[in-house]
Amino acid sequence: MNDDTVTQFGRSLRGTLIDRKHPGYEEARKLYNAMIDKRPLMIARCADAADVMSAVNFGREQKLPIAIRGGGHSGPGFGSVDDGLVIDLSTMKGVRVDPATSTVRAGPGCTSGDVDHATHAFGLAVPFGIVSTTGIAGLTLGGGSGHLTRKYGLTIDNLIEADVVLADGRFVTASKTQNADLFWALRGGGGNFGVVTSFLFQAHPVSMVFAGPMAWPQSDAKAIMRAYRDFLPNAPESLGLVLGLKLVPANSPFPEATWGHAICLLVVCYDGPEADARKALAPLLGKLPPPALDWTGMMPFPALQGMFDGVYPKGMQWYWRGNFVKELSDKAIDAHLEQAAKVPSDLSLMHLYPVDGAAQRVGKSDTAWGARDAAWSMVIAGIHPDPKQAPAITQWTKSYWEAVRPFGLGGGYSNFMMDDEGDARVKATYGDNYARLATIKKKYDPGNLFRVNQNIRPAA
Repeated sequence: MNDDTVTQFGRSLRGTLIDRKHPGYEEARKLYNAMIDKRPLMIARCADAADVMSAVNFGREQKLPIAIRGGGHSGPGFGSVDDGLVIDLSTMKGVRVDPATSTVRAGPGCTSGDVDHATHAFGLAVPFGIVSTTGIAGLTLGGGSGHLTRKYGLTIDNLIEADVVLADGRFVTASKTQNADLFWALRGGGGNFGVVTSFLFQAHPVSMVFAGPMAWPQSDAKAIMRAYRDFLPNAPESLGLVLGLKLVPANSPFPEATWGHAICLLVVCYDGPEADARKALAPLLGKLPPPALDWTGMMPFPALQGMFDGVYPKGMQWYWRGNFVKELSDKAIDAHLEQAAKVPSDLSLMHLYPVDGAAQRVGKSDTAWGARDAAWSMVIAGIHPDPKQAPAITQWTKSYWEAVRPFGLGGGYSNFMMDDEGDARVKATYGDNYARLATIKKKYDPGNLFRVNQNIRPAA
């Protein structure tokens, strides 16, 4: 690779090629997770699918490691690569809503907040995650769980088709009727199979929701977790209910008198009227003491999605681990509380995201995301603004995860995994679907060009 080759590549793009000499390089290479610092050779900020095709061909021909960046929210920093090429899709942010079919076409640079803004005008929503700054590309390709999962399934359960640039530079569409094997693999198999340049989603009628956080002192957490465990399987699917163990963050809008207090948190999202929501919650709340904090109320769905954005801005130190959980036994609860009591910062947390209801009505082999018998996806995240605290939050996360791992299903949600967990964890995550994924990988990316991810190696 020489200067003329690079210059020619840059001229082939409608977007911008940012190399190490570019004045915007330092800013362009920054990652959401500031614990990770990578220095790519160049960043191709693509304007369209043609740019992506050019970038994939250039990277392959020059034998460069390639990373794909969508919304840039990757915990393990998979949106960049040392001494390689970043294919940056962050400016490909178009969203088009078709109210006649309740479908949404969105570009790979969109965040869930971008899509929520567009769909809310039509009284619609796509089931995404719980933070509006999350990029839809990585979220979707990993599975996608959030406030609407119990009622409308995972994000991948609402994916209709995807436009994809393959490792050989070809552009194809994947759906149930076109390249169906690729479409199967994209729904949970991550960025292993190509670069998605457009997503088409099914949206649902969601506008105003009864939602918000409720919190109790962590001294009540055992009773709350037991009640939550027993209540959720029979709760209406319109009710999303995330459980968390954490400290009250030392910032607005939390009252200063509560900063640093250990809490058990329930984040409510009921897709329906307030009266119905309170009726649905009554069997649970009737068994619990009054919450110390109750910020629930009717609100636009995008307001819930963006509620915690300010608490977790770009540039924090992050280390996380996850597991799929089928049962929350008393022993598991005890292990959680023992580890949560050692939390190293007011931003660190453990969350349980329900993946039951509609998500369980999809077969384990119907998509690459096969954990359809799980009741929750669990994440433990050590978070701190100070780089000096990175070792402490990493150790806490690993210790917590080891303590509760015996109560999980063995695999974890790929979007809640770091890059140091090894092939065995990736294989456990996909279980019986792994062999099929490896075969499809061999068909569409036999040289493993797309390997900066939770990598599925091509079948032998």
